Amino acid sequence: MAETVLTNTGLDSFLDGAPERRDPVFVRAAEAVLGLLALRGADRGTGVPEPTPPLVRQLLVEDLPTFVYAPPGTLAAYPAVVGRLAARFDGERGERVAVAVRETTADFERAMTDPGNLTWHRWYASLLRTCGADLADPEDVRRRLAALDGAPLPDGVHRADLMGRTALADVLLAEALSRAYVRDAEAPPPAGPLLTDHTVAAGIGQVAAALQDRWTAAGLTEQLAGPYARFAPGPDAFPHLVLADALLDEHLDHHGDTGVPVPPPPAIEPGPGTVEEDADALITAVEELSEEEFEPYGGEAPHLLYVVYRRGCSAESVVRKAAEYEDRSVDPALEDLPVPVPAEAAGPYTVPSLPELVRILGTPGLTEADRTALEGPARDLATTLDRLAATGLVFRTGDAFGLTPRGAGAVRYLLGVRGVAAPDATEAEGWTASEVVTAAAGWPSGVAARVLADWLHARGDTADAWSQLLAALGTVHAGTSDAATVRGLFAVLDTAAAPPEALRGALRDPVIGAYAHQALRARGEPSDLIQVRTSARALFVLDALPAKKGPLESRRTAFDQAAAAWPGGSAALLRAMVAADRHETARVLAPLGLTPPGTPA
Repeated sequence: MAETVLTNTGLDSFLDGAPERRDPVFVRAAEAVLGLLALRGADRGTGVPEPTPPLVRQLLVEDLPTFVYAPPGTLAAYPAVVGRLAARFDGERGERVAVAVRETTADFERAMTDPGNLTWHRWYASLLRTCGADLADPEDVRRRLAALDGAPLPDGVHRADLMGRTALADVLLAEALSRAYVRDAEAPPPAGPLLTDHTVAAGIGQVAAALQDRWTAAGLTEQLAGPYARFAPGPDAFPHLVLADALLDEHLDHHGDTGVPVPPPPAIEPGPGTVEEDADALITAVEELSEEEFEPYGGEAPHLLYVVYRRGCSAESVVRKAAEYEDRSVDPALEDLPVPVPAEAAGPYTVPSLPELVRILGTPGLTEADRTALEGPARDLATTLDRLAATGLVFRTGDAFGLTPRGAGAVRYLLGVRGVAAPDATEAEGWTASEVVTAAAGWPSGVAARVLADWLHARGDTADAWSQLLAALGTVHAGTSDAATVRGLFAVLDTAAAPPEALRGALRDPVIGAYAHQALRARGEPSDLIQVRTSARALFVLDALPAKKGPLESRRTAFDQAAAAWPGGSAALLRAMVAADRHETARVLAPLGLTPPGTPA
């Protein structure tokens, strides 16, 4: 029991005189709170651990949600214990702690009920309590555990999530115990040691197990390490996490942040087994491909899986990808475009015909010699893809390759277990307009078009839904260097199907008003240009300039033509552009020397 493992926590002194001392819920909370505060180094000079604001936050938001199971309806006891501790200290010390408790309680409650914080111990304790088990009786815990064979997981949580959180909790608790023992040995506290030599001699692991049992369910650690180990598998049961780590690295290389979402696949289908089994099949294939016989592209398997998922699972071209690997010229405008998938494969891989190759790469002037030079790399890449395709999770048909719906589910799972935001279609449809626009701005245009259309369809394509989406195009990333990319999403919307009142309502939007005006005119509907603000008209002109490729002369010519029709000429147009989007104006016009002096870069 924890009260015999952690000594001199001041529990008896704290409970003396407390009206709640006969309340088992309060006593259990007090044991955990005092024990964890003492483990974290709280001063015990007064006989009880003295909480400080930083310790309060660590206790309530990190430690308790990691180590302690609190049944529903009992959460309030834990902040109450800390508050009672604070009341023992007069003046500013106690008040500062009381303020910290009030400020942290809501975060504590969220953390304690967040499925992402569950460990195997906390999860099984909750299941056992639901079954009516006496969590203080190890025999009842064992008996009830036997009846849980095939127990469900929390919604949205995978076994790997619980395993990872459990492994982290084990490390954190062992470190806290070791540090506490060393700390007391180096500077013996007047209250006495927290851990006796005899206790530590049994091993830090046994001390940690005793604490876990006291804070979750009696005897649970022994059961999960022994007869019911299959209920709480460790890292060895998840070989595919190696691939999950590789995909995480790919995502961080692209975005630098796990919170930046990858696009939802258009379809996810379960296979005959579990998604974990599919992930295991993928890592087996990936590890085989890392052998020398699959050089030069075998080691690129995680990259290939990630990039095709990031394309919204739209098909990619073998030869286009091989050309990228060979540092051959590929039109950037074509990099993210999907390729048609033939109805059936036509035998061994062959490089597309020269005219088709020019279309795929977007590189005019290619010769048969160029096609021949790409044949070897493309065949090697096709061999790698065919090995992945043998899993049933990847396909390669002719020059097209991609993920099957089962494969999309497996890669989504692998990204998710490493914390990458990987929504499915339903989740993306539930986002707010700002959230879906923020995400879509970082996706290939074809994927963004599909997801935005699905978002609108999920809301019945109503005028209100369109108005929300159009407004987000003018507000997401406003004033930043990404604002132009967000505005560019207007071009992927099917405005021919938009309710006219939504487009008319956007005419006065200071960012996309001119886009809405142009869309109405393209539909043959009346639109009053007078309603469009100067900033929106300037942005429409700015975004239409040939900014990404082509000679600078063409960009200058386009600007001069627009300036000739602008009231006040080029100087007035330039000022309006800078006021509307200084970042894009500098990027597009600074190479021409047109940015006014003093304009921030």
